[in-house]
Amino acid sequence: MKKVHTRRDFIKYSSVLGAGLMLMPSCMAASAKMATGIQLYTLRDQMAKDPSNTIEKVASIGYKEVESAGYNGQYYGFSAKEFKKMLNENGLKTPSGHYLTGNHAPDQQGTLINGWEQAVDDAAEVGQEYMVLAYLFDNERETLDDYKTLIALINKSAEACKSRGVQFCYHNHAFEFETIEGAVPYDLLLQETDPDLVKMELDLYWTAKANVDPVELFKESPGRYPLWHVKDMDQAGEFAAVGTGTIDFQRIFDHKEDSGLKHFFVEQDQIKGDAYETISTSYKNVNKLLS
Repeated sequence: MKKVHTRRDFIKYSSVLGAGLMLMPSCMAASAKMATGIQLYTLRDQMAKDPSNTIEKVASIGYKEVESAGYNGQYYGFSAKEFKKMLNENGLKTPSGHYLTGNHAPDQQGTLINGWEQAVDDAAEVGQEYMVLAYLFDNERETLDDYKTLIALINKSAEACKSRGVQFCYHNHAFEFETIEGAVPYDLLLQETDPDLVKMELDLYWTAKANVDPVELFKESPGRYPLWHVKDMDQAGEFAAVGTGTIDFQRIFDHKEDSGLKHFFVEQDQIKGDAYETISTSYKNVNKLLS
């Protein structure tokens, strides 16, 4: 028998729908909360010994994203397909990964100068939206000419990324902010790379170490900083669990819209004590900022 809908039914349905709509903004806000990630360099020793167990522990703490480090044609001994499978099984994604120029080790696979196209293919397969130049060795950054050569390589590598729908990024330390031959290399990196092709991953610890205000960087180049490393500094200037040091992360997160932030990763270069307890502390403190 066909059901007859009365005016009373319509009013009742409308009331329920209206209540649901009133609840939607809070639900949407909850779902829009940024995922907390971790840079796996923090756990490099653990990943070298037992990557599967390490990934399980990272997921059990509550992290939802990881940033890889140390690609050499494989991810921690796994193919891109295998690595993605392991992450999926633990409810994790890897939206970003760290890579090197290869100038320090020309035979290493998967660098900007050796096997970059394959690296980009693997990054796309594993689900990485960003490929980040992680570090410059001493002999890659001695002069301004070194940086100009680097910038040409970055622009070329970024084009290869773009062809696969991947965004190239540059990760800073403190040395890029030191004046060389009357110029600041970080300024050159910003000015002489295409802002659409090359974004920045801002390391908040190293930026503080260089006495540079990240908020000012966001204002000068809005939208150029989709990735952050959330890393704290103790009173002695050493690495600390997030929220236990001196960096005012709340002020920085308050300007995340200016930066264009899409993903952030907890990182700690050196850990004294239990690594998993430390990254648990960082996780809890970061999530207080997001609540």
